[in-house]
Amino acid sequence: MQKEHTITFESIDSYGELNEMEKTLFDKAMSSRNTAYAPYSDFTVGCAILLENGEIITGSNQENAAYPSGLCAERTTIFYTGANFPDVKIKKLFVIGAPRNASTSIPIPPCGACRQAILEYEAKQKDEIEIYFASLGGAIYKTKSIRELLPFSFDASYL
Repeated sequence: MQKEHTITFESIDSYGELNEMEKTLFDKAMSSRNTAYAPYSDFTVGCAILLENGEIITGSNQENAAYPSGLCAERTTIFYTGANFPDVKIKKLFVIGAPRNASTSIPIPPCGACRQAILEYEAKQKDEIEIYFASLGGAIYKTKSIRELLPFSFDASYL
């Protein structure tokens, strides 16, 4: 029997359609791209996380010549958040990625490893994390939970 799985996401046409908090997160994620260490891929990614206490945490991707020792922006940011704010819920995560010297408008989603890490924090806090992903211009995609981007996810309930 063949079954079908669909995902639900919102497409926000442009930066101007974001509310003030979303614009702040977009700007912080965009700015944090400037701290990316990406000499091998030249693909820079910035991430901004909004905590339930209103604090915003940012991070960027950090590469290493000894692949896969580097770390994506999402995991850099979420791991820092987990280590420094272990009891504060993450409400929103905004990620922006693009080649350093290219202009693109295709929204860049979190990679598989980052999706799994975000899933762990949703499970830990027993609450969804809104995920926004974008590129340098154009549409911004939003999901209510990482589970939309990670169907058939693996979590602690299988252990």
